[in-house]
Amino acid sequence: MTKRKPPGVSPESWVEAQIREATNRGAFDNLPGAGKPLPNLHDPQAWLTAYLRREGVETEALLPEPLRLRKEIDRLPDTLRTAPTERVVREVVGDLNTRIRTWMRNGQDTHFIVPLVDEAEAVATWHTTRPVVPPAAPPYPPVKRPWWRRKGSS
Repeated sequence: MTKRKPPGVSPESWVEAQIREATNRGAFDNLPGAGKPLPNLHDPQAWLTAYLRREGVETEALLPEPLRLRKEIDRLPDTLRTAPTERVVREVVGDLNTRIRTWMRNGQDTHFIVPLVDEAEAVATWHTTRPVVPPAAPPYPPVKRPWWRRKGSS
């Protein structure tokens, strides 16, 4: 258990004294990673990236709104490829265009240009790139029962 800081002693000198005592006791000997360089020392944002990964937050959440919208536009063909119907495609594109218009009306960050997505072009691309769904297998033929088990027969 650590001792309490005595009154009249500055926090810095008290902490330094605690570290010096622990060093003399050998508390810092044989620590894992001793003598090795610090990981990701060259990347100043590595700690932030690692923290976001641990917390399950996408790093894209840190981007400004126009860059997020442009990334979403770039990923749109892959997103739409799995859409089941044309109506869903139109809804996804309409939602994205609504968010783009909202950002444009906001008037902030006018350095970036975020174009609206052409709905007709997105639908046409969806028609040409969607996976072909094989037709459903025909139902099994009805089981033919022997004549003595058929209903209505005498």
